[in-house]
Amino acid sequence: MSNKESEKLLKPREFCDIIGISYQTFKKWVRKGKVHVVRLPSRRLRVPYSEVERILGIKPETREVRAVIYACVSSSDQKSDLERQIQYLTQYCSAKGYRVIDVLSDVAGGLKTNRRGLLKLFNYAVGRKIDVVVVTYKDRLTRFGFEYLEYFFRQFGVGMKMVYGGEPKDIYQELVEDLIAIVTSFAGKLYGMRSHKKKEAR
Repeated sequence: MSNKESEKLLKPREFCDIIGISYQTFKKWVRKGKVHVVRLPSRRLRVPYSEVERILGIKPETREVRAVIYACVSSSDQKSDLERQIQYLTQYCSAKGYRVIDVLSDVAGGLKTNRRGLLKLFNYAVGRKIDVVVVTYKDRLTRFGFEYLEYFFRQFGVGMKMVYGGEPKDIYQELVEDLIAIVTSFAGKLYGMRSHKKKEAR
């Protein structure tokens, strides 16, 4: 059996998720011949994985790439988004030919540094057990100081892949929540300092 014959076929929705297009755009691409599809005996359409590689400009890897998927949301009511992140990133890694070492996730604000999944990710990097970290947006890893985190991973030969180019739609709401957390933290410290000074004065 040739490689083409054994090539995995994607459902149109799976293809759209990986490429990052709507189903309506997919249908336009099919009509214009922009994407090659396979029509099954049932008349349903399927898209070869090679089309994902062609459109995304993915070149075959010369060696195995060990990847860790990291997903994060700020609150428990966003767990459905967490599952979507993991599903999309898993498909992306499969299309790229990465071997997924682990799938890590956290439900915590972007300012929280002692996230269990994030700390485990650091351990993978320090132990040189991975080659790339795959996330949807860079703010899933950290809200501020991303450059320091990028530098840290680079010291252990670990690359970073932000699959989506822009920021999530709900970024502003999350930023407001983080700003409130910062103000609350500083207010608490200032109150503590004032209380301490009052005790000393007494």
